[in-house]
Amino acid sequence: MQHPYVSVILPCYNEIKNLKRGVLGTIAKYFSSKEYDYEVIVSDDGSTDGSLDFVKSYASQNPHFQVVSNTHAGKAVALESALREAKGKFVLFTDMDQSTPITELDKVLPHVRDGYKVVIGSRGITRKDAPVYRKLASFIFMLARRLIILPEIVDTQCGYKLLETSLAKKVFDKMSVLQNLGPANGWKVTAYDVEMLYLAKKLGQKICEVKVIWNDEDTSVGKERNFVKESIDMLVQILRVRYNDLRGKYN
Repeated sequence: MQHPYVSVILPCYNEIKNLKRGVLGTIAKYFSSKEYDYEVIVSDDGSTDGSLDFVKSYASQNPHFQVVSNTHAGKAVALESALREAKGKFVLFTDMDQSTPITELDKVLPHVRDGYKVVIGSRGITRKDAPVYRKLASFIFMLARRLIILPEIVDTQCGYKLLETSLAKKVFDKMSVLQNLGPANGWKVTAYDVEMLYLAKKLGQKICEVKVIWNDEDTSVGKERNFVKESIDMLVQILRVRYNDLRGKYN
């Protein structure tokens, strides 16, 4: 394989239902028509449903794919673990359910030619097909977050993000959310995205936000969610980022 242009990182925690509907094959098919080389790193976060064996089997037959196996510690740790292995000039963080499909890279990637080192997908203000209570919780969270941090960004939480790999590694080295972590209990949403983007901004980077397709395609199980509680927990994390900055922790 040539030196890859894009490293795709897919965090994986109990994603067997998504895997069995062929998301890895869809990603491979997309890149097969591209002139640049790529790699896909699946970072397993201690799955217990057979996901790890499935991905290892797929990777053994597809040289562009590799697997990183972790103990269960959450999405941010899974991303950081894979990032250490990334060899591409750019790294794309995307979710296994492919609610934002890999094909949206056609919209995102051209912006790096304009000099951006951080290009993020945005679902806008609304969440198509989401229940009313989820739309309301997301909207309230978005308003509160923009009052506290990164007011120029509409959607910090979309899982579709492209960064220059060298910059991403610098950012993750500074992220407080990765410090003093123990084993995770179950599946949990965090606001690691906000800290990541805030640190990129502090490093002098402009962030390009691009509207992308998003439809809820997640068929995995074990992700029962309380959106009100999640929103409160994430706001606490965001306040911690602001507090860390005021203390000079990111200098």
